[in-house]
Amino acid sequence: MSFGKELIASAQEALDIAEGKAEPAAVFVPEAVDVAAIRKSQGLSQSAFAERYGLAESAIRDWEQKRRSPDRAAMLFLKVIQLKPDVVAAAIRA
Repeated sequence: MSFGKELIASAQEALDIAEGKAEPAAVFVPEAVDVAAIRKSQGLSQSAFAERYGLAESAIRDWEQKRRSPDRAAMLFLKVIQLKPDVVAAAIRA
């Protein structure tokens, strides 16, 4: 299908959803993560955690102090860090 036809089909799908003729696709929303708990379980300071995983220290601080929430991609990344911290750290160093 050409780009133009895909665009028209997408617009029609959006209209059908808006008019209640179709249901939107399901969207996976990960559950909230406790950034401080993940970091503390590894015995890392905010600075060391940020450096190990290539994150901004200010983001870690803001997430932990609830000034901001991680976006969907960051939440998923934090979940992987929680489950496999050494694998993530090794992948970042590679």
